[in-house]
Amino acid sequence: MRMTFRWFGPGDPVPLRYIRQVPGVEGIVSALQDLPPGEPWTREGMERHADLITAAGLRWDVVESIPVHEDVKLGRPDRNRWIDAWCRSVEQVGAMGIPVVCYNFMPIFDWTRTELALPLPDGSTALAYDDDALRRIDLSRGTGDLPGWAAAYDAQALGALLTAYQQIDEERLWENLAYFLERVVPVAESAGVRLAIHPDDPPWPIFGLPRIITDGAALERLVGLVDSPANGVTFCTGSLGADPANDLPAMVRRIGPRIHFAHCRNVLVTGERRFHEAPHPSRFGSVDMRAVLRALRDTGFDGPMRPDHGRMIWGEQGRPGYGLYDRALGAVYLQGLWEGLEG
Repeated sequence: MRMTFRWFGPGDPVPLRYIRQVPGVEGIVSALQDLPPGEPWTREGMERHADLITAAGLRWDVVESIPVHEDVKLGRPDRNRWIDAWCRSVEQVGAMGIPVVCYNFMPIFDWTRTELALPLPDGSTALAYDDDALRRIDLSRGTGDLPGWAAAYDAQALGALLTAYQQIDEERLWENLAYFLERVVPVAESAGVRLAIHPDDPPWPIFGLPRIITDGAALERLVGLVDSPANGVTFCTGSLGADPANDLPAMVRRIGPRIHFAHCRNVLVTGERRFHEAPHPSRFGSVDMRAVLRALRDTGFDGPMRPDHGRMIWGEQGRPGYGLYDRALGAVYLQGLWEGLEG
């Protein structure tokens, strides 16, 4: 297992020199944040980004992520040009020697929360989700009322996408994902890159949009769409753990060799389709982290792992969920847990 840490580039409030000081963290999970979905990555842009990471004494271990254009998810006639551009980016990733690309296939919205700073009893704040609160959000003005999405879509663009997705049910989305993978997996395989799809977060439909990477059956279906070691999964304990019906250790044991990247965070489920993020150790949340890591170890996982979202603690300001302190505590906890399982 290799411990890594998410970094959002030169504008990240958490500098690389601080990440370098987190015990055991040697790898960085990052992306070219300034490029719009669909634009192919260039070698020059990647080298500039990688040079910053290398200069800090770290290495770029995972690309998270190369966004998939909505036209691909919708199966529109021009999807092939967006898929070709995505493949060119993967080839550049391989040429740079970065072994893993994390991506997702969530329609319109990436990870979604209804509260970015829920006060917790210990004085920290955390990301939170409440399905009832989500239903009260008005999208008629675009994404401005959705926490974390203030600049994503204006009313016209979002309305057009929501209308287009009315024609896409779960099976149609699966078909479009299969079409995508049939074309990109051979390219990734040739480039020496392992693709790792991120589960939907939260793992259920939102705003009437289908979501398909939600449980163990979906992960097994995913790896079966294109039977190649290059077609794999980012196992996110927080995303999948938000649904109490998901047996995370069992899921790991069924698809273990196809797990190429692990996101480890805890969530506390507080009601039906309601949760908030919690400290990483098992006793604070609904995810049995020890059991998950035991399953990863038992199935031979040797890839990158990162502490995923953390609380904002000790008065830290910055990007919600991505402060330094709680994620650093999480990185050390996860390494200690892994050492204990190996002992």
